[in-house]
Amino acid sequence: MTFIYPAVLTPGPDGAYTARFPDLEGCTASGNSLDDCLDDAIEAARTWIQVELDEDDWDLPPVSSPEDISLEPGEEVRTIGVKIRLYDGWDE
Repeated sequence: MTFIYPAVLTPGPDGAYTARFPDLEGCTASGNSLDDCLDDAIEAARTWIQVELDEDDWDLPPVSSPEDISLEPGEEVRTIGVKIRLYDGWDE
């Protein structure tokens, strides 16, 4: 199954980036470049969603529309998609 959530990317003065997921409480990522941050964001979202699916029995938060997310100057929204296999006996 594919899960898609928006992430807010914030550039730093040194070329590094941080990311936060407004819908996934406490889920953040970072990287020395935009590509590194996006890779970390995919892994962070995957881990967050897997934990929630294991603990909350499919009670994931609703997905915000990227247009409804407030941004600071320099920030941008990217949608992050992760694929998770959801059947018994599969262990990553």
